[in-house]
Amino acid sequence: MIPPHRLLDVGERAVLVELDSELDAGRLAAALLARPPAGVEDVVGGARTVLVTFDPRVTTAARLAPLLTVADDGPERPAPGGVVDLPTVYDGADLAAVAELTQLSVAEVVRRHTAARYTVGFIGFAPGFAYLIGGDPALRVPRRATPRPAVPAGSVALADHYTGVYPRSSPGGWQLLGRTAVALWDVDVRPPARLAPGTEVRFRAVDRTPGS
Repeated sequence: MIPPHRLLDVGERAVLVELDSELDAGRLAAALLARPPAGVEDVVGGARTVLVTFDPRVTTAARLAPLLTVADDGPERPAPGGVVDLPTVYDGADLAAVAELTQLSVAEVVRRHTAARYTVGFIGFAPGFAYLIGGDPALRVPRRATPRPAVPAGSVALADHYTGVYPRSSPGGWQLLGRTAVALWDVDVRPPARLAPGTEVRFRAVDRTPGS
């Protein structure tokens, strides 16, 4: 087992788990969401942290501490919900800029992006917006100097070492690679977010989205 780096009490009904890597944080959040210990009410993953809230009438931070660990063999276990396949049209407004920033051809950017194995590290920024880790280091690029006031839903984008998919139209400053028609946020579905911490994702290049 990989122990957490540090446990911090957050009031009387929550504990913050600090870990050494995004991968460990995502794995711990996924494990707690899949099999929450008695008394745990909510689990909120971050880049290298996991916030665990609990009912103090049922458990305590001290009782939970031994359970807040990550299994060494976590990456080899089946992903929660299987692997989510995202057919993507690579025609994003920033695709050429990403190629220039990385000194790669557009075709090589697409090849590297689709070849990587991604895992949802955490959810943030907007409901259902998953920060995907595990991308090709050669595709690490900065955010745009000027954010866009509106990015279309389904846009596949890069920022720093993350890949993300905008679940609905919103402002955003990430570099746009392409678009997918897969719905990642639906308030009429339970849970409404298609992606959760620990979920594996793959991108597959297609010529057009379904129905187009």
